Amino acid sequence: MMSSSIQYSSGQSREFAFTSKDFERVKQLIYDHAGISLNPSKQDMVYSRLARRLRATGINNFKDYLALLESNNAAEWEAFVNSLTTNLTSFFREAHHFPLLAEHALKKRRNIALWCSAASTGEEPYTMAMTMVDAFNSFTPPVTIIATDLDTNVLAKAESGVYPLERIEKLSDSLVKRFFLKGTGAQAGFVRVRPELRAMITFRQVNLLADDWQIRGPLDAIFCRNVMIYFDKATQLKILERFAPLLQPDGLLFAGHSESFHNAGHMFSLRGKTVYELAKPKSLVYHAK
Repeated sequence: MMSSSIQYSSGQSREFAFTSKDFERVKQLIYDHAGISLNPSKQDMVYSRLARRLRATGINNFKDYLALLESNNAAEWEAFVNSLTTNLTSFFREAHHFPLLAEHALKKRRNIALWCSAASTGEEPYTMAMTMVDAFNSFTPPVTIIATDLDTNVLAKAESGVYPLERIEKLSDSLVKRFFLKGTGAQAGFVRVRPELRAMITFRQVNLLADDWQIRGPLDAIFCRNVMIYFDKATQLKILERFAPLLQPDGLLFAGHSESFHNAGHMFSLRGKTVYELAKPKSLVYHAK
């Protein structure tokens, strides 16, 4: 008797049929909505993540599930996007950026505005807040941080500021004691960031492809790290064109370790390792007659 599951040449058994045509539809939907470019190697990842949505909705095939999305079902669109976004992060990830951020903030010393545009579960904006506390030697530094993400699930986790102990195991004891409160009883095994850090940050959902981000400048720094790699060059350029006017004239743009913006040299110039500043206008050169 034939198995009810779908067999593939790799030997893998799948619960739902998932054709190359289905994958192409998914690629187009996530690109149009979030600017994310999926390459063919992501087909298995897409299947495994969206198969959970089929089970949750009670739909037994991808054709009907994708038709549900195309009917503009708002709740399922949110779940679809949340399923396909990647949220790898950690405290003090790419640590070389934070001393530079502190130095930059101390030059201004007041009314500092920062934007973390891919906040994920919150480790990055909280690291920015810790850096500001240390820089100003105060738990109430003159700093505001806007932390945004497309994924509403991870934003909810970020806003709670609660993490399992393993998320802080690589931090020094002095950092943990200064910036985290250890849970007891039902919360044993978890930590919560200090409320002073949480008070510095406003969390908000933002789709970088949306027409209106509702982010107002001027900003002293934008962190957009390890998100541009999911966009094609044309989409990257459109986003960078919108970042530039939001920055102070001396503002900084922090990118991820595998990202470079050579195609935006007319807007940004490299200042340091994956740190950019606004490109200076080319000065006029006069020659004696």
